Amino acid sequence: MSDVVSMFGKETVLLSSPNEPTFSNLSNTILQGQSLTTSQTIISAGGQVRKLNWHEGTHEWDLFWLQPKTQCEVYAYCGPFGTCTRDSVEFCECLPGFEPRFPEDWNLQDRSGGCVRKADLECVNESHANGERDQFLLVSNVRLPKYPVTLQARSAMECESICLNRCSCSAYAYEGECRIWGGDLVNVEQLPDGDSNARSFYIKLAASELNKRVSSSKWKVWLIITLAISLTSAFVIYGIWGKFRRKGEDLLVFDFGNSSEDTSCYELGETNRLWRGEKKEVDLPMFSFVSVSASTNNFCIENKLGEGGFGSVYKGKSQRGYEVAVKRLSKRSKQGWEELKNEAMLIAKLQHKNLVKVLGYCIERDEKILIYEYMSNKSLDFFLFDPAKRGILNWETRVRIIEGVAQGLLYLHQYSRLRVIHRDLKASNILLDKDMNPKISDFGMARIFGGNESKATKHIVGTYGYMSPEYVLRGLFSTKSDVFSFGVLLLEILSGKKITEFYHSDSLNLLGYAWDLWKNNRGQELIDPVPNEISSRHILLRYINVALLCVQENADDRPTMSDVVSMLGRENVLLSSPNEPAFSYLRGVKPHASQERPEICSLNDVTLSSMGAR
Repeated sequence: MSDVVSMFGKETVLLSSPNEPTFSNLSNTILQGQSLTTSQTIISAGGQVRKLNWHEGTHEWDLFWLQPKTQCEVYAYCGPFGTCTRDSVEFCECLPGFEPRFPEDWNLQDRSGGCVRKADLECVNESHANGERDQFLLVSNVRLPKYPVTLQARSAMECESICLNRCSCSAYAYEGECRIWGGDLVNVEQLPDGDSNARSFYIKLAASELNKRVSSSKWKVWLIITLAISLTSAFVIYGIWGKFRRKGEDLLVFDFGNSSEDTSCYELGETNRLWRGEKKEVDLPMFSFVSVSASTNNFCIENKLGEGGFGSVYKGKSQRGYEVAVKRLSKRSKQGWEELKNEAMLIAKLQHKNLVKVLGYCIERDEKILIYEYMSNKSLDFFLFDPAKRGILNWETRVRIIEGVAQGLLYLHQYSRLRVIHRDLKASNILLDKDMNPKISDFGMARIFGGNESKATKHIVGTYGYMSPEYVLRGLFSTKSDVFSFGVLLLEILSGKKITEFYHSDSLNLLGYAWDLWKNNRGQELIDPVPNEISSRHILLRYINVALLCVQENADDRPTMSDVVSMLGRENVLLSSPNEPAFSYLRGVKPHASQERPEICSLNDVTLSSMGAR
């Protein structure tokens, strides 16, 4: 929720963002000959200023003005002696011979403190001088620092001499004229190869530091040669030894407790290439089938958590007390192996608190198994669609689940290393941990995409009711397909009704029923009456509005997940009126396959059962 402070007829708002806070100033302006214009000026914590104008026709904010154009153009964004790289995840690094001034701030993504020298210049530290003078190191392919001083020099050597004899001089460049920099160097930007703006300059370093770099380079060359010989020998020996050893780690004694949030289990014990001979390879611990079977008590029925189109899921437990979920692929499923491989490859590369985490795998003979973190509260549908358990999901918990799923999808679409479309978002694929926090699971149908593109497929997979109309009818999928599924899921959470099991006398499905209530100002009738502590009914009505925006028939009319997160978290964001949703009057009807494009639909449902004693 945003903090709003009214001042002088304007509104200053602290906006929520997954990465950093921003400040927004809302104002109304009347330009000569024009109507009233609502504009918004946003200042990010990174220093960029955006001027946005509200477009009444599209109900969207249009970018009118932006300064600086890129993050690297913000003055001293990386601090003194820092370099900025636009396409890098980290943005900021230190120049050669320098290190972060405040390492703890860098770890918190605050690089404004910049960098300091690893070794003081000889001209400054005369008491420790060993007779050597300061030297220069070439820094190439960069945009030059700000505020150089131009001097007269007939050659590069003369320019270097001028800088060397001035202790305050930090760097120099010579391109027909001599330019030197005194004091701190700011706004050095690392440019890509071939950039026409790329230049080079020489930075002054202590002789001791430069000697270390030279010695380190020679040492690294010898180290690489030695390692290459050693690794070649090791691989030969390992290949021979591997034929005679038992395949895989022992799941029963494996220490999952040492795994970090960032590395998962990749650095523990033996890691293996999951699929060789392909461009995309994943390092994950491989476990022996004997140990996996033992952890589940030989896949006994009491440990069975659920069953889906591609196999069954079991609860496993190691001797160290770690609980895991074991997804065992059915031997009869030929299609499922591709889905399982795809799921492991994707989840292993994704790290977010609202995504389930894969821990390892097992491949022996016909057995194909994934091991991932255990969710003690099973899945959302286990509670949401059971009249006896639905009351456990109070509105505070439901709102937390809604916001968590939205954040997870936003990460997949916009902030992950791989841009991912899930394609099978539904209540049974939302797992709940011991604190009822949601985690998106089942990435077997997910696809990687780039930018705002949409893709077409002849292989239609998913769960009817959750699939967008453009995907069902034309095989087109994009991030807006996930937005549609999220809208359906949001309506299910708010109403407590399942999209595939909802029946109405007017042949309306859940989407049509919600739309009919909304357009007749009866939206409150959709809200699940089971949690009886409704204190903020207006927020739930707002969520219904957001859900209906997500399930609009035209994909272009649907918001992005970034818009959805903003609308859910900020009450001051104006919501537009939704259009009629897709499939409002369809119930359980599958589209006909054309002759040119055969369709295959897999429900891929996982039914979670509560086991009782015999």
